[in-house]
Amino acid sequence: MTKFFTKRWGQTPSVAVSLIPLGVLALLLFLVIRAFGSDSIMGGSQIALLSAASICVMLSVGIYGVSWARLEDSIVEHIRSSASAIIILLLIGSIAGTWMVSGVVPTLICYGLEVLHPSWFLAASCLICAFVSLMTGSSWTTIATIGVALMGIGRAMEFSEGWVAGAIISGAYFGDKLSLLSDTTVLASSTCEVPLFSHVRYMLYTTIPSMVIALLVFLGVSLTHASSGAGDVALYAEALHRTFRITPWLLVVPVATGLLIWRKLPAIVTLFVATLLAAVALVIFQPELIPSLAGAGEGGPMTGFRGVMTACFGSTSLETGVEAVDELVATRGMSGMMNTVWLILCAMCFGGVMTGSGMLQALTGLFLRFVRRAAGSVAATVFAGVSFNLITADQYISIILTGRLFKGLYRERGLEARLLSRAVEDSATVTSVLVPWNSCGMTQATVLGVATFTYLPYCIFNYLSPLMSILWQQ
Repeated sequence: MTKFFTKRWGQTPSVAVSLIPLGVLALLLFLVIRAFGSDSIMGGSQIALLSAASICVMLSVGIYGVSWARLEDSIVEHIRSSASAIIILLLIGSIAGTWMVSGVVPTLICYGLEVLHPSWFLAASCLICAFVSLMTGSSWTTIATIGVALMGIGRAMEFSEGWVAGAIISGAYFGDKLSLLSDTTVLASSTCEVPLFSHVRYMLYTTIPSMVIALLVFLGVSLTHASSGAGDVALYAEALHRTFRITPWLLVVPVATGLLIWRKLPAIVTLFVATLLAAVALVIFQPELIPSLAGAGEGGPMTGFRGVMTACFGSTSLETGVEAVDELVATRGMSGMMNTVWLILCAMCFGGVMTGSGMLQALTGLFLRFVRRAAGSVAATVFAGVSFNLITADQYISIILTGRLFKGLYRERGLEARLLSRAVEDSATVTSVLVPWNSCGMTQATVLGVATFTYLPYCIFNYLSPLMSILWQQ
């Protein structure tokens, strides 16, 4: 043990020593998840990251003589590289709030609910969750709201709980993975230094085939099942119609946003314009909701201004008469993204000291011994993403660690950065919900009332996505 911790000034950290901060991080995250559950992102995970970073600092300074100035510069550089991602995340919070209260998302949901029928229920559930998640950028919100309603409908139609939960989760994570509003999508692209739109477009090559196969499976199961009863669907749609003014004119907002994306405008510009359009739609189509958003009972210019601004940055809630719908239409605006921003900053601190100390490079060296071609690099990336989900029990940390670990390796091998960002999303993002002790797996099992091991075999998309990433290298 004394020899293990002998000072080695100027030497590259060994793999054994480099694994110590990761081991500490895994242990602390395990304890945090056990103690706080789905609330671990509200501070526990951040403290775990900073604690592991401090262990890395002590080892690198005490054993290898790395200067604090070098570590600090590395931290600053990592935080600087995440600055644009933080701005995008704040805009995502703003657009999520305005699109919801303006009626854009409720309109899309109402039109989507009309396609439900027992003979294609599982496939329709998957598509609806995919659509809602794509528009909201949140698999958690989708599963906790529309997913819960679909679980009730599925039970009424006598579908297996595992199949229903699998269809819901497959669709929700498909949308989360491709949505420009998703924090995981932004995080993966920024960590790997790939433009957001380029990252999303490149993921289509593996994501669309995986989704098509999953839909065919869900459709086949649905066609062999016959039942009836969609009263909950009607109740859900009625609550939305009662609360919002549902009109096709609201589809102008997502269509205009799609055109901006097609014109390849910067993500920050596109999201800002989309927020402004939704704010205008709120004033035009939902004026009766503005006083309640503003927390005032009387009208007036300042009340209207306060209501629109609150939709952008603050928490909002509306009474629809249906608890599940109340949860769906509740938003948190920019303020709801602060825990994710906080987590990113702490993760950048951990990544910074791991990079500045040379420990991350030492760990990367493990893969250099086995990786020779693109297929091997992607396979190793997918394996790392899944492993970090198992070890760290957190989706965000898995994305960051996998991206940081392989970025230099891909550069050395002459591989595209977007290949890395896609492999990270195909593994770290979609498999987190399959791990019972991961924050995602724990949350979705609790929300849906279905044990992780019960729905695990039926999350077709979540299995196919990492496999497709390995098979498809273009």
